[in-house]
Amino acid sequence: MTAGLSKYYFVDEAGDTTLFNKEGKIIVGNKGVSNFFMLGVADLPDPKNAHVALNKLRAQLLADPYFQGIPSMQPHAMKTAICFHASKDLPEVKREVFRLLPQLGAKVQVIIRRKTELAQTARSTYKTFGMKLLDYQVYDDLVKRLFRNLLHKADQNHIIIARRGKSLRLKALQNAINRARANFEAKYGIQSQSRTTIQPAYPREFGGLQVIDYYLWALQSLYERGIDRYFNLLSPHFRLIMDIDDKRNNQYGEYYSDANPLTAQKIKPAAG
Repeated sequence: MTAGLSKYYFVDEAGDTTLFNKEGKIIVGNKGVSNFFMLGVADLPDPKNAHVALNKLRAQLLADPYFQGIPSMQPHAMKTAICFHASKDLPEVKREVFRLLPQLGAKVQVIIRRKTELAQTARSTYKTFGMKLLDYQVYDDLVKRLFRNLLHKADQNHIIIARRGKSLRLKALQNAINRARANFEAKYGIQSQSRTTIQPAYPREFGGLQVIDYYLWALQSLYERGIDRYFNLLSPHFRLIMDIDDKRNNQYGEYYSDANPLTAQKIKPAAG
């Protein structure tokens, strides 16, 4: 750990945790239902610079006559005019954001759950214990895993998490972070002295949340639709991708990094 160092981590998700319909039938894989749920974190070396750079790019695009009259570029639409959001931005806008992102120095880690496996776990939990598997339990477990090896790298950790609806769940998230720290200390016998703050926020408030949104969208496009061109643009900045339900080779799942680069051919099919 470097004395006096602060780290800024920006956290968001892709996909959803919808598993069943009202009749209790598994709907994963149906049209409009995602096959994967992802949670990602971007470590940004200069969050203020990233925020300024994204705002500058958005101002340039809004002033471009080419986009005049485009609904998503109008302030009342609460879309691109407010902040970048990969699923809502025009293809031309996405291209410009993808040009900028490599300059911001993000280091990204993502953990992935396969929803078919989640659905089976939910059914087993209910059958054995008579309890439902709740969304926040899945989310907080992934937070714990995602931060297991990150919290010892600085004296002060600032974690900014994209708001999920109106629920802040600060206490539950803090507990997940504390468990991540405890797991690291138990594994390596190291007593961490770092301090951690957690702040839920909207993407318009922090450019770092827009950064992680784009990285997740690129990875989601690869996993859900087999489209790799967006991921390939950003792949050098993905430091670790944990596909924890792909246990074809390891019980802990498949980990992709520089030592095992992710390609479309390596991904286990969603229904496989």
